[in-house]
Amino acid sequence: MIEGVVVKQLKKIPDERGCIYHMLRSDDPYFERFGEIYFSSVYPDVVKGWHLHKEMTLNYAVISGMIKIVLYDDRKDSPTKGNLMELFVGEENYCLVKVPPLVWNGFKGIGTKPAIVANCATICHNPDEIIRLSPYSDKIPYDWRIKEE
Repeated sequence: MIEGVVVKQLKKIPDERGCIYHMLRSDDPYFERFGEIYFSSVYPDVVKGWHLHKEMTLNYAVISGMIKIVLYDDRKDSPTKGNLMELFVGEENYCLVKVPPLVWNGFKGIGTKPAIVANCATICHNPDEIIRLSPYSDKIPYDWRIKEE
């Protein structure tokens, strides 16, 4: 685990007309505030990361497809400094992943179709508050290749 990260199973409500996907409500105990919501698509085997937000809290949910999201705690005074979290999120595991500021994160499309990732962020996008690294940087001890055991 990483301090401040929340993973919460979400409800899907299907009926003969389609499906409702719950994500985040203002009365949820882990809701902070609304900045913006956006959607990102990722193709299978593509890695988007690494990035770190200085101020923004991320609230990810995947409504179509699957991703592997990886988090790395590099915060100086964190009790979980040096910890990695690897989560498989999407159609097979519909959940919300809340990522606090200053936690490195990235995700990889897995499976056979593109994934659609929603992010309900606590502030509007500001390019000055984000730091990016190559997904293959040796600063983060993670290998994005498939682990075949």
